[in-house]
Amino acid sequence: MASRSLLPLLLGTLGALCYHKAYGISVKTDNQHVTAKEFQEAMLSCKYSAGKGIIPRVEWKKLTTRDVSFVYYKGDLVGDLKGRAEMIDSSIRIRNVTRKDSARYRCEVSAPTARGQNLAETIITLTVLVASAAPSCEVPSSAMSGTVVQLSCKENEGSPASEYKWYRNGVALLENTGTGSAKIGNVSYTMNKKTGTLLFNTVSKKDTGEYYCEASNGIGLPQKCSVKRMQVDDLNISGIIAAVVVVALVMALCGLGVFYAHKKGYFSKESSSQKKSSDYKYTPSEKDFKHTKSFVI
Repeated sequence: MASRSLLPLLLGTLGALCYHKAYGISVKTDNQHVTAKEFQEAMLSCKYSAGKGIIPRVEWKKLTTRDVSFVYYKGDLVGDLKGRAEMIDSSIRIRNVTRKDSARYRCEVSAPTARGQNLAETIITLTVLVASAAPSCEVPSSAMSGTVVQLSCKENEGSPASEYKWYRNGVALLENTGTGSAKIGNVSYTMNKKTGTLLFNTVSKKDTGEYYCEASNGIGLPQKCSVKRMQVDDLNISGIIAAVVVVALVMALCGLGVFYAHKKGYFSKESSSQKKSSDYKYTPSEKDFKHTKSFVI
């Protein structure tokens, strides 16, 4: 009796498995993480299997942090890939990738079945490798010994991000992070290859030279900025003292000159003559009076 009751259950389970095989859809890819150099070819693989008699619909979407957009819809390539790619079965071959193509892409395969809409998908990540561009370098033309001086180097085109190396008079400077095992004795600078900074905590005359920076990320040839010279001079203490003495002497001579002029009365004579000229009043003479009287008659 028990064997008879189990028989319908086994038949039902077998039928369900056969039904899934006949009507189900599965999707896979040969490579979930695709890398390609800029302006070269990239293949986004998508392969599916479907039950007998099912005609599936294939769609591709580009997923970014900002939005989701179609790149293959209703049998045609659209959007960014239109004119630059082709369909090979259900896979996409991009003929010349650009840095803007770096994103996640989702291949969706769907079909209506007796059990409703059936959907399967796979996601491929495309990373476009971009060579480093010529970096921009900032090098001070002059500096005083004993001061803090920072040189900077940066470029924003490379993918992955570039690493940096500094040269002085054509010789590469050793990386020195200033801490741990990377700390180098008797070195007056700290260089960070990730940020591109070259920091002198106490610059000296021996740091005078011609500097340039090189950026590289392993894609293409390293790129460098133009050579710039940094001149480091010692602080001229004797010159500063001499200048202060000269200024003090000039001020003392000016003060003595004013004192001597005041003592000789040059300022009082000038003021008294101005006072006399201002106190003078005009009084008409008798001749002027007679002339005026005759004119009235």
